[in-house]
Amino acid sequence: MNSKIDIKPQGSARCDAISFQELLDREEVPVPNYLRENINPDKGDDDLPFERYISRDFHLAEKAKLWPKVWQMTCREEDIPEAGDHFVYDICDESVLVVRGEDDKIRAFVNACLHRGRTLRDESGQSNELRCPFHGFTWRLDGSFSHMPCAWDFGHLDEVDMRLPQLQLGTWGGFIFINFDDQCEPLENYLGVLPDHFARFPLHDYFTGVNVQRIVPSNWKVAHEAFMESYHTLETHSQIMTFTGDANSQYDTFGDNVSRSVTPMAIPSPHISGVDEKTTMRDILELSGRMALDGDEGLELPDDVSAREYIGELNREMFAEASGENLDNATHSELLDAILYSSFPNFQVWIGYHGNIVYQFRPNGDDHETCIMNVRVLLRYPKGSQRPDACELNVLDPTLSFTQAPELGALGEVFDQDIDNLQALHKGMKASKIGKARLASYQESRIRHLHETIDKYINV
Repeated sequence: MNSKIDIKPQGSARCDAISFQELLDREEVPVPNYLRENINPDKGDDDLPFERYISRDFHLAEKAKLWPKVWQMTCREEDIPEAGDHFVYDICDESVLVVRGEDDKIRAFVNACLHRGRTLRDESGQSNELRCPFHGFTWRLDGSFSHMPCAWDFGHLDEVDMRLPQLQLGTWGGFIFINFDDQCEPLENYLGVLPDHFARFPLHDYFTGVNVQRIVPSNWKVAHEAFMESYHTLETHSQIMTFTGDANSQYDTFGDNVSRSVTPMAIPSPHISGVDEKTTMRDILELSGRMALDGDEGLELPDDVSAREYIGELNREMFAEASGENLDNATHSELLDAILYSSFPNFQVWIGYHGNIVYQFRPNGDDHETCIMNVRVLLRYPKGSQRPDACELNVLDPTLSFTQAPELGALGEVFDQDIDNLQALHKGMKASKIGKARLASYQESRIRHLHETIDKYINV
């Protein structure tokens, strides 16, 4: 053991600064039970081999044993609001067609013609039937076979079931999930604590106000894991340290499929000193991209009020006005903090009364060295009014930065900082002579949890 490192007993490593649970003790409204949960079983201290990210063989194992067995978020119900609307979801070599039928029911089909195998749809869109562009074999929106040209030449298909193969499908919070495994557990079981923890936040009623997608030059797990810990904040996102309690973060795991990080906001990082409350207030309003205001013009912080209290109350007032909801019982944590949940393997969603950010990471086709990153922001709208239409997907060219998507606001710069790390991280993994990651015991415990669950599929 390196004597230069101040070691705490395994499983007990925590920052000496104020904890998230201690911040909850200061709340003036009842704290919901889900925030009081603090569950982080010791995950050990084993190193994590880089081959799990850079090996073609490991990718092939995931393709064969992981992706065919897990519930995967594809899109949202609002993405396909009308009969005939369809969404193409690709994962590795698989292609799925998520379709809203004439009966308003949503179904998922294998996106391949039963004649010669051509994909029925190359991209998402709208159609009153599913007609193959190659020879014209046609299916109804419910997957039943409709007709084909020159039927006289296919008498041998009379006894063949020509319905499109259908996949397992489930919904939660307005999100549409699919599973290739006919014997899979129900989605509601798979999601574990998510439905209960999000009970105060009916995501199915929200609308997509931001939807940006880009290819990222790293393995999907490298990208996914960058959003599972706040340990990197000090070095990577230095501009937000005056209002981000990075080392104060709490990390939780719930069963095999769900984990959570909670990073307190509107308090300075324990890594820096001398930050006054006014500076914290100014910077969080200008740089966070998640507050009700994006500047402190005209605001004056009272001498006896902390930035966390002041911004929390400001958010409460403005979020309530924007949504037409009574937020008197909302905690400052739910109005401010970065509370991010992950559902295995690749779906992440923020909780709270601010805009709810959603992340999704998946392999870029069969390329294990790049991945597709999708970022949504779910927004509320005035209660009793008509829900706004979901915004269109903005697919960025891989050469463009996230700052080229103006709808992301201040978040664009943060994502670009992460992407710079991801590309260099993937390159460094291949160049490394030790061939493994030496993870933190606590702050990177969610990464260990992710790989524990991956192994339960890969090692079957």
